[in-house]
Formats: sequence, C-alpha cells, structure tokens
Amino acid sequence: MFWEKELECMAREDLEQLQLERLQSTLYRVGTHVPFYRQKFNELKVDYEAITSLDELRRLPFTTKQDLRNNYPYGLFAVPLRDVVRVHSSSGTTGMATVVGYTRNDIRTWSNLAARILCSAGVTADDVIQIAFGYGLFTGGFGLHYGAERLGASVIPISSGNTKRQIQIMQDFKTTALVCTPSYALKIADVMMEMGINPNGLSLRYGLFGAEPWSEAMRREINERLGIIATDNYGLSEVMGPGVAGECLECNGLHLNEDHFLVEILHPATLEPVPPGEVGELVITTLTKEAFPVIRYRTRDLARFLPGDCPCGRTLKRISRIMGRSDDMLIIKGVNVFPTQFESVLFEIEGTQPHYRIIVERERNEDKVTVMVEAVESIFFDEMKKQRALVETIQRRLASELGISVEVKLVEEKTLERFDGKGSRVIDKREF
Repeated sequence: MFWEKELECMAREDLEQLQLERLQSTLYRVGTHVPFYRQKFNELKVDYEAITSLDELRRLPFTTKQDLRNNYPYGLFAVPLRDVVRVHSSSGTTGMATVVGYTRNDIRTWSNLAARILCSAGVTADDVIQIAFGYGLFTGGFGLHYGAERLGASVIPISSGNTKRQIQIMQDFKTTALVCTPSYALKIADVMMEMGINPNGLSLRYGLFGAEPWSEAMRREINERLGIIATDNYGLSEVMGPGVAGECLECNGLHLNEDHFLVEILHPATLEPVPPGEVGELVITTLTKEAFPVIRYRTRDLARFLPGDCPCGRTLKRISRIMGRSDDMLIIKGVNVFPTQFESVLFEIEGTQPHYRIIVERERNEDKVTVMVEAVESIFFDEMKKQRALVETIQRRLASELGISVEVKLVEEKTLERFDGKGSRVIDKREF
C-alpha cells in the first residue's frame, strides 16, 4: 500500500529530528554557496550555523517570487551549473520568468516523491497513466511522468490539448489513470458526451488533479461524469514541482511530504502563525534540494492544517485543498472572496453547467460583480419565469455564501471558454 512506509509513518519525534538535521544542512548549503542568502543572514544578524531547534525557523528570512526574478537566471543556484542536469522555468507571462534547477539527486528525490503521491492515490505498477499536463519548461508533466516510471506504471506522455485524440488514446491504450487539471478533466467529459462515448466503457479508474484550486463539488462532478476516484495533489516549481503534497484514497486532505519540506501556515499580512485550523499562506522551506534550495518561500497559496489522524496510517501532517491565492483573492465591498466559493455553490444548483466566469467592475465608486453561468439547454426553451427562478436561486445562494450581492447572467452551453491547462475564471476590470 505504501511507497515509503517507514518515512510516511514516522513517529513525530523522529520526523522532527530528521527535519532539524536536514534544515541545518540546507542552511549551511545556502549560507556558503548562495550570496543572496548570505546577505540576508547578515542583514538579520542570523548565525545559520547556530540554529539548533525547529522553533528558530521564524528567525530566518523569507524568499519571494520577486527574489527569484531578481536573481534570474542562476543567481540562487547552490551548485555549479555543471552539476545541474535539468532546468525548468515559469512562463514569465506576469513578469520575469523564475528559473529552477535540479541535480541528479534532486531528480531522484523528485521521482520518489511524485511516486509517493501516485501510490497514495491508488496507482500501482499495473496502471496505465495518461499525463495530459504540458511538458516543456512546466514542471507538472515531467514530475509526474518520472514518478509514474519510478512506481513502475506504464506512462502515456500525451501532453495537453487535442481533446478528441486524448479520448481516443484512452480507449485504444486502456488508460486507467488520468493526470491533468480539474478544468481539463471536465472538458474531456464534455467532449466525451459530444462524441457519444460512455465513460463506463473506458478503463479509467483514477484521476490525479492539480495546478489550480478546485472545490469538493467539482470533485463530485468529475467522479460522476468520468466514473473515477479523483484526488488532489499539490506542488510548485519553486520548491520542486508535483510531489509536495497529495491526497490518499481517504480524500480527506493532502499529506505533506514533511521529511523533504518544512511547512508553515502564516497570516499573509502579519506573517505570524495562524491559530490551529485557520486559513493562511503556505510558506515552505526545502530540506533536501541540492541545486535550488529555498528558505521560507512565500507561495501565496492559501490553505489550513487539518486536525486528527488519517485512517490510512500516514503520520504526515495534512493540509486542506488550496483555497486560492492571497494575490488572487478578490476584495469586493470590503469582503474577502475567492473564486472557489462561487464554484462550490454553482456545482450544487441543478440546471447549471460546471463552467462560469466572474466579472468584477466598478460603477459609481461601487463594486459590481456579474457571474456568467452556463445553463442547460432546456432552460432557454422553458418559460421565462423558470429562467428567472434559476437566476434568483443562484443569487440567493451566492449571497448567503459570500456575504455580498451579485448579478447573475445565464448563457448557453459551450459559450464560455474551455481550458486545456489552468482555468482563468476571473476578469477584474476595476482600476485602483
């Protein structure tokens, strides 16, 4: 059942001792080989060689995406370039790209951790895994690819897009596990329906989804429409890629691979620890990365620690699914709102489709939110009062969930853009 049971089920005392030893090694690595961190330690008057407790983590400096950009491309590497066997990068669409590197040991570690995630989600060496993440400089495709090979599974590296071919491959190659974004899983389900293909006739059993926030309601929709068990997993290029955390088949939170990552959840504004169970920003320190170690990296991703033990037997801490990003959070009429809150409501309302768009505007110095929702075709052939009733139901449910009023506009099926990769569902037209 377990990929690395002796590590995933460690006693907390043993795990924390391992974390401390690995943290000390990482601090020595960056303190002696990365000028950026050496300068940061000097500025804060931190003697990194004198860190003797995990509680002292709070004395260490933060690392931000801007720091990565400022040191583009290789300024934060802790090894000579001749020891780097792989380089990945962000797209750079929102600014200077961030560049990360891997040694041979890093690739081996990455493969093992991605294999852990796959194993915990039910995948075995007998599975055929179709990876519909993009390859190239994006870490998602390669990370899970090597994890699947490490596990001994058969891999179909189809990459993203060309949905009809994706479905044909599923049929012909007897795919048992699908890896992609949850948005793209729904697009595949839509195209299957158009093609008249019954998912029950496929060999699909599992779906491993990540790279964007998604709700529990969206999981149920994917499970029902594709006939699979959908699990969530989390990773980001800056700290490794896929393999940081993932759900087991209990589907009750993502197990953090704490023997490789030290994770804090802090208030995004004060950068102080949040009370147990409250939502905050994930801040991650790598413990085993050689080429590109990072100290207290501010991910901007929002989640919370989950209490209690998991029935699967793993002792690693669990986090909730990612609820959004601190920099993607919408402040509307003074209220903090996340796109996943809209999603969780819309998926529960009969007559709507799992596709929506949120438009935020400012009229006469007041915020206005319009939610465009795809409705089933039959609603447009019913009496107008049925359309009005559906709109009123959506407005009422959203107002209850969000604490603000919104306008709702029904649109016909297939009107809104579909996504092969990460979905982008918010259009904020306000000028600040």
